[in-house]
Amino acid sequence: MATSLVKSPSIDPRYALFRMEIRTSRIHGRGVYALERIPARRKVIEYTGERISRRETKRRGQGSLTYLFTLDDYWTLDGAFGGSGAEIINHSCEPNLTACIMKGHILYLSKRIILPGEELTVDYRFSDKIESVRCCCNAHGCRGTINLKEK
Repeated sequence: MATSLVKSPSIDPRYALFRMEIRTSRIHGRGVYALERIPARRKVIEYTGERISRRETKRRGQGSLTYLFTLDDYWTLDGAFGGSGAEIINHSCEPNLTACIMKGHILYLSKRIILPGEELTVDYRFSDKIESVRCCCNAHGCRGTINLKEK
């Protein structure tokens, strides 16, 4: 049985457009940090991983720590297998990155200027219809959960 724990994560330079590193995070475990200034509205890194079906997604999603990103109604990318390092980027309710799906690729784009030493973050936007996951981002506007609030 496959495990969804990334043992030795690293930034794959083939998918990263700026220098960054993985180190301990105050948000959760490890995080990704900028090593250089990243301009606003730029592609920063592509989220990569093994392309898996909905059925396999459900099976792998049972663990407490997963690196799954839904690509479309059928496919999910599992960053634990063939990940670019983007799978280590933590959630924040006030992120400096946004996810954009273009032509079958998941791209993380900078929302604003990101300074060297700053942790890269993205809003995971988990559904409000699944079990609530506590948020630890400590952002001023933290909603307390990684899940979106009911409308």
